Amino acid sequence: MVNKPLSTRNIDREGFPIPAGDLDLDQVRAAVRGIRYGEVRVIIQDGQIVQIDRLEKQRLR
Repeated sequence: MVNKPLSTRNIDREGFPIPAGDLDLDQVRAAVRGIRYGEVRVIIQDGQIVQIDRLEKQRLR
């Protein structure tokens, strides 16, 4: 069985560590939430999310 790295900074309500991969996906969801027009770009290196870019555009008409 392969152990996934855990973040020691983030603890769920029951006091257990949240896996780092779940935190990455939560950040992607937060970047997508609320955009009406634009894009979210996720940069991955060696299978890990290293950067999330959010470009939001404002439509005048």
